[in-house]
Amino acid sequence: MPAGFFRVCLVVVAAIVNHPLLFPRENTTLQESDKEIIQKLKKHEENLRIEQLRLEQEIARRDAEANMNLEGKGKEDKLPWDFWSTISMVIFLLIEIWRQDFQDGHLQEPNNEEDDMSLWGNIFQAVSLPNKTALSTFYERFIRSTTNDAVRTREFVEGFADDLLEALRSVCNRDTDMEVDDSVGVGSMYENWRVNKPLVCDLLVPFAPPEPYHFRSEIWDSVKSSPEDKQGYGKVKVCRPDEEATGCICDKTKLGEDMLCLLHSKSSETKLNSEMEVLLCSKNTQYLDTDQVMKWFQIAITKAWNKISHKYEFDVTFSHLDAPGALKIRFRSGKFITLNLTPVVQYDDSDVYFISHFPNSGLLNDFSSSTYWLLSFTVYERRFLKEMAKKLPENSCHLSCLQILAFLHGKQSTLTGQSGLTNYHLKTVLLHLLLARPAPNWSFEKLDARLREMLKYLEKSLHEKKLYHFMIGNRSIPESVRLPESFLVAEPLNLFRQFVLHRSIYKKTMDNFYEMLKNASVLINEYTLHVPADHTDVTTKP
Repeated sequence: MPAGFFRVCLVVVAAIVNHPLLFPRENTTLQESDKEIIQKLKKHEENLRIEQLRLEQEIARRDAEANMNLEGKGKEDKLPWDFWSTISMVIFLLIEIWRQDFQDGHLQEPNNEEDDMSLWGNIFQAVSLPNKTALSTFYERFIRSTTNDAVRTREFVEGFADDLLEALRSVCNRDTDMEVDDSVGVGSMYENWRVNKPLVCDLLVPFAPPEPYHFRSEIWDSVKSSPEDKQGYGKVKVCRPDEEATGCICDKTKLGEDMLCLLHSKSSETKLNSEMEVLLCSKNTQYLDTDQVMKWFQIAITKAWNKISHKYEFDVTFSHLDAPGALKIRFRSGKFITLNLTPVVQYDDSDVYFISHFPNSGLLNDFSSSTYWLLSFTVYERRFLKEMAKKLPENSCHLSCLQILAFLHGKQSTLTGQSGLTNYHLKTVLLHLLLARPAPNWSFEKLDARLREMLKYLEKSLHEKKLYHFMIGNRSIPESVRLPESFLVAEPLNLFRQFVLHRSIYKKTMDNFYEMLKNASVLINEYTLHVPADHTDVTTKP
């Protein structure tokens, strides 16, 4: 028995003494001989397993002999043979676990993404952002002067859009075509933080089907079959007159053969079935198709412009064919104005809209199916900013921070191309911080502190690949915004969820973000020194 115990101790001591991680070769560092150490570890591991098997067999043989010799003696004088086997197994197991932990922590090949995260963190520590004086000077000399024409540009665009939509209504067939409402101004131009040229106006154009048809909204929360990655999306179903009562008495009462409903005639229903559904719905479905709607809207806009073009002394063209109403107004002087007219469907009786296409959505495009429409909360976001402006100090810096950040992001995108980061993400960061920070913290004197805080919040969100939508699942939104209850109690929506799947886009986004930080001081100083104090936006003046 003592011999068996001695053999166990001998093997353990030999394993420890010969373990390459505990007693490495002289003048050899771990980093310089990783491959050699790994090979030796495998070899020692195999030798230890062989020795363990041999040792177990030897202990078993010796214990069997001892049991024969000590038969009849008290049980307290002997230990079962498997006791020493168990001890040896536990010792070897502990050594193996320790070795694996050490190897995993120090010898495994580093993951590229983890390396990048470490590198990005080091870059951030070395970045020097502009100081308060530089930021204030840059804002006064460049951003404030750039946005001087914003009000006049909005007024011109709104007048032209009203005229264009009125012409659109006149060229459409009222019995078989869509009914178009007045446009709704949204986005940075109407929230007073647009800074990058050209000053683009975004206008939503709600439309509805002709009677007796109607739209039925289906958001992700109410459709059990909706995919998980479609949170924040919905479908728009075109309901026929016979699917759901419209409120007219002809739906509830059988009319005689010699009686007709003046609103819902059979002939008009036949036309609608053959024309409208084929025109706007996805094939073999009753759901609105975003691509079909885009084609219909572009054709309608073209017809409307042809009708009123003789009244104007400028040309109108489509600036992007993959967007419904991305228009460019070019004057004879060479100056131009751009605007986006986007067809949308109102969600119930709220100010939430199903939007067919989002302009400037970056590299991440979630529109994998043309029957899914993204929900737009821009009207509520604009309302929230107005409500917060009443509580913030006079001449607060919240929009100034967003303008500077949007400027830096726009210039970086021009230098290195688009990434997965958009201005909407930047605005979402601001909205979250407006709720999180007391109103006095947003005085203009704290411009540099709030800008740094926005950058830190954005960096943290990018590292975690998690930035929650401000309007969905956020119960802290003030009641004065009047957001529907169904969205307040919904599950939070992560705007960065696509970064988990698109690693190449995520890496490009992180590279662009830290490149933007490194270039921030240079860009701000360059534009501050070379832009005259009376600088105006020459590209958007009619």
